[in-house]
Amino acid sequence: MRDLYQRLHLSADADESAVAEAIARCEHSALKADAATVLQADSRRAEYDALHDTLSDIGRLRARLGLTHAPYWRAGPADDFSLPPGPPGSRFEEWMQRLNVAARAHNRRPRRRGILLVLWLATLAGGVALGRYLL
Repeated sequence: MRDLYQRLHLSADADESAVAEAIARCEHSALKADAATVLQADSRRAEYDALHDTLSDIGRLRARLGLTHAPYWRAGPADDFSLPPGPPGSRFEEWMQRLNVAARAHNRRPRRRGILLVLWLATLAGGVALGRYLL
């Protein structure tokens, strides 16, 4: 979805006259038609504004997490709501370090269980063998 406000160089709270001027200045016919259809009808603009707020929030969240689009999505309509990734040392780095520590701890646990299971089975087998020998 295109960010009509960004592409028309408008703020989201622009009044009707500013929107009309921006649409008139627009040289891209498809963008001009979309903006006129969406931003000049009150009910459509209200729906667009709600969706715009949601997509903007998602873009800010992705930026804080350090997520970006793959190169083939950049500079297209899919990238309109993306922001540059957060600065180095952002919370994303901290979360990734915590996730890596948890994953390493989790990956070590099954091996311990496997070793303990083998030892238990060996002890059980030894006990059974010793019991048969003694009887």
